[in-house]
Amino acid sequence: MSNLNVYLKAEQNVEVKTAEVYLKDIAKIYASDSHMVNKIKAVKIYTFYAGGPKRQVISILKIIELIEAACPQVTINSLGEADVLLEWIKVRKHKQPLQFIKIFTAGAVSFFGTAFTIMAFHNDISINNIFRKFYEMVMGQPADGYTILEISYSVGLALGIIVFFNHIGGRRITKDPTPIEVAMRHYEDDVNKALIATADREGGSIDVD
Repeated sequence: MSNLNVYLKAEQNVEVKTAEVYLKDIAKIYASDSHMVNKIKAVKIYTFYAGGPKRQVISILKIIELIEAACPQVTINSLGEADVLLEWIKVRKHKQPLQFIKIFTAGAVSFFGTAFTIMAFHNDISINNIFRKFYEMVMGQPADGYTILEISYSVGLALGIIVFFNHIGGRRITKDPTPIEVAMRHYEDDVNKALIATADREGGSIDVD
């Protein structure tokens, strides 16, 4: 009888909430035999221990070895990553006050830091003098206080920020990812690759012999 073809698609970074990690937690499995798929999903991949490292890199070759040891009658076809970075996170059911303080502090720093940056930029380019001279050139008389230029610029700046970040409050304007989400995705990929490369270099990854 020929071996059953099983298709394995593993993710590069996987966050798990339990100490015992099974294949169903880190990869997607497909095969024509549903019973075999359930059996493969139940293969234990790794176990975290209290006080030990909360991250572990496992080679896809080691995962295939574990699958074939539990189910020798299958042929694994890997379509995903070559290495998997496991991260064990502990989720608390009740949010602590410290978490709210961190969120509030990060929001305040971002808000006031951005405001200060915008004001410093405007001060560097003397935007008030630019508006004053432009108004005088167009209207033929000096500006008396704030004009339509300052108001239009302020409204346009706010609208530009909203459109750029693709959010109004907690609502997304379009389904496109925001620039911050794109940048964070690139950053996350770079961090994952660096952690995997470091683990391989230091011999901390789990691989076949």
